[in-house]
Amino acid sequence: MTSWGYTLSSEEHPPEALVRFAQRAEAVGFDFLTVSDHYHPWVGAQGQSPFVWTTLGAVAATTTRIRAGTGVTCPILRIHPAILAQAAATTARLFGDRFFFGVGTGENLNEHVTGLRWPVIEQRLDMLREAITVMRQLWEGDSVDFFGTHYTVENARIYTRPESPPPVIVSAFGQKSVQLAAEVGDGLWSVPPSGELLQQYADAGGKGMRVGQVSLCWAATEDEARDTVYEIWPNSAVPGQLSQDLPTPSHFEQATQLVTREKASESMPCGPDPEPVLEQLREYEEAGYDHVHVHQIGPDQDGFFTFWEKEIIPRL
Repeated sequence: MTSWGYTLSSEEHPPEALVRFAQRAEAVGFDFLTVSDHYHPWVGAQGQSPFVWTTLGAVAATTTRIRAGTGVTCPILRIHPAILAQAAATTARLFGDRFFFGVGTGENLNEHVTGLRWPVIEQRLDMLREAITVMRQLWEGDSVDFFGTHYTVENARIYTRPESPPPVIVSAFGQKSVQLAAEVGDGLWSVPPSGELLQQYADAGGKGMRVGQVSLCWAATEDEARDTVYEIWPNSAVPGQLSQDLPTPSHFEQATQLVTREKASESMPCGPDPEPVLEQLREYEEAGYDHVHVHQIGPDQDGFFTFWEKEIIPRL
């Protein structure tokens, strides 16, 4: 049975709004939340980027049932994995068994801010493997000394821990990252509704949650929705490696000058019709995802919640 989730878009909304949206998502029956972990928004029009761990603490304190996870955290550069291990442990303690930890190799947009060099993808994957090793050792509760290729930990012990460590869900798109997710993760996080990708994960021995995302824009009319996507989320059409390597929102804005209104929104449902939304949700189910979270682009989250409750839930 598929679990349906709601995306807390940190790039678009301030923390107090995200907390309110989390409460509303729980009230209308969503099973889980994901929240983006960014230092910058993709483009300036999105306008926000609160610190994810503060937001999660407030969500934990104001919800009771819904699960939540980072979507996703890069534990390899901007923040040392020993510090993130403590952050995730505290957050998991606040949520009980409702927290999962999504991780990935990140984007230069967020990770270059401390002045460190942005590594190539092969090195980032190796760093991610080592970072997960560090975090898992610390979650055991013993004093840890670790001298690896990328990270050093000296006399570190996490005293405040949950009853059991949070599941680590690894973001993956290509063959090498899928293999890594299968080897070191407790689940897979991806975007395209690709049964082939999920089969690669299973063939490599991967188990646990399989998380996919549907982006959409509900609005009163299709034209209004497409205008909203073009204004606020044109980065959806930035291709391939650019989204990992561009360093600033202004670089993304330059890249999206080449994006047309049609291109920005062609891959996602737009407008008030529930059928395109249901069709995409079914695509992800048929591909084999058991957790699908929905990202409503734009300011009208309340309109989306009403749409989901009245038009989508009865037909799922």
